[in-house]
Amino acid sequence: MNIQASTDVEGYLVNPDDWNEEIANALAKEEGIELNEAYWPVLNFIREYYGEHHIVPDVRHVIDYLAAENQCGKKTAKKIIFELFPYGYVKQACKIAGMRKPRAWSTG
Repeated sequence: MNIQASTDVEGYLVNPDDWNEEIANALAKEEGIELNEAYWPVLNFIREYYGEHHIVPDVRHVIDYLAAENQCGKKTAKKIIFELFPYGYVKQACKIAGMRKPRAWSTG
């Protein structure tokens, strides 16, 4: 990544406070994703949740958010997450949102 931010060996930001849209785009590019308007609500929700709770939201919280925002069921919201981030919530969504890779993770 040619952006000035420290990452671990797997490409996750060491300091989530270093994150910005330019870094998000660079991280997404490394994952083979070109960010568009469909991605930003999820990434911003992750960032806002982290800012309020000081932990990364579990995928179920993101699914609840998407279900409410899109006025759809949780099954449809889960499908949206995995269409946007086909290699998984932790591997792609959290990484692109600038979160550290957690030691243990519940995927909901």
